[in-house]
Amino acid sequence: MKTIFAVLTLALATVAGTAVAAPEHPATTTAPAANQQLPNKGKVLEVVDTAMYTYIQVSSDKSSVWIAASKIKVAKGDMLSYSNGAVMTNFHSKTLNRTFDSIIFVDKAVASKK
Repeated sequence: MKTIFAVLTLALATVAGTAVAAPEHPATTTAPAANQQLPNKGKVLEVVDTAMYTYIQVSSDKSSVWIAASKIKVAKGDMLSYSNGAVMTNFHSKTLNRTFDSIIFVDKAVASKK
C-alpha cells in the first residue's frame, strides 16, 4: 500500500511539475510602432460634437473623409491621426439628423496643433 501511494505521489508530482513548467522559448512581444496604431492622418476641416461622439471631417490625400470617434477635444485646423475603422455608407445620425454618404467609425483619434 505504501508503495502504491509513493508511486501515485511521484506520478502526480511529475504531472504537476510539467503543468506549471515555463516554456522553453518564451514568446516575446513588442509594442507596435505608433504609426501602425494610427496609420491615417489629415487636417481637421470641420468638427461636430455630440454627447458621446465627435464627428470630424478630415482632409485626406485625394479628398476629405468623415470619421466618428469617442468624444475628443479637437478643433478646426488641428492635425488628426486616427486608426482604421469600420466604414458605413449612407449612415444616418439621429442625433444630428444628418445622413453621411460615407463615414468611418474609428477606435482612436489623436489631435495635435501641428
